Amino acid sequence: MKKRLVVLTGAGISAESGLQVFRGSGGMWNDYDVSVVASIDGWHSDPALVQEFYNQRRAELEKAEPNAAHKILAELESDFDVQIITQNVDNLHERAGSTKVLHLHGELTKARSSINPDEICEIGYRPIEHGEKSNDGTILRPNIVWFGEDVPMIYPAANLAKTADILLIVGTSLNVYPAASLLVYARRDVPIYLIDPNEVTYAEDRDITFIREKATVGMEQVRELLLRKFFEN
Repeated sequence: MKKRLVVLTGAGISAESGLQVFRGSGGMWNDYDVSVVASIDGWHSDPALVQEFYNQRRAELEKAEPNAAHKILAELESDFDVQIITQNVDNLHERAGSTKVLHLHGELTKARSSINPDEICEIGYRPIEHGEKSNDGTILRPNIVWFGEDVPMIYPAANLAKTADILLIVGTSLNVYPAASLLVYARRDVPIYLIDPNEVTYAEDRDITFIREKATVGMEQVRELLLRKFFEN
C-alpha cells in the first residue's frame, strides 16, 4: 500500500507561475485594498468592485501555466497516495495532473449563489457580469471563501492530516488560520517537510525539515529525499 503524502500548498507554489501572492503585497493586490476585495463586508458594500477584482484574477489564471513544483506533485502519485490541501483558488494543481485536490478557500473557475454555498456552477475563465443571477435567483458571486466567512473544508482537511504518513508544506507562511493549524492534526511520528524561501516560524513543538528554497527547487529536493527515504534499501 502506498504511503499517504498529505501536501499543504500556499501562494508560494503558484507565484512561479506568475500569480501574485497575498502576503508581502503591502496589503494591496493590483491597487485593490485586500480588506475590501477579500472580505464578506467588502462584497456587501461594493459587489461590483469585488466582481471586477476576481474577473481580473480569472483572466490572469487563464494565461498561467503549472510550474515544475505542481508537476512534481502530480508525478509523485505514481509512488505515493498524494492528497493535496491547497489554500490557493487557482486550478494549477489539477492542470498539472494531480487527481486529489481539496480547495480550502474556494475556486476561481466556479461561482455560486449569494445565499446558498452549495449552489455552485462552473464558469471557467469568463467574467461574471455585474448583476448576473444564480439558478436560485440570487446574485452570482465568486466561489471564494472570504475573510469573515467560515472555512467549511477545514474539517475534511483536518481529517486528511490525521491520516498522513508524510506531511509536506509548500509555499505558505503558516500565518493564515485555520490552515496553519493543520500541523496539529498530524501524528507526532509523521515526518514533516516545509519548503519556503523565507524563514518560517511555527509555535508547535514539531520536528520539521526546513528547505529554504522556492517551490520548484525545493520540490526537486523533496522528491529525492522521499524516494531515497521510502524506496531505497
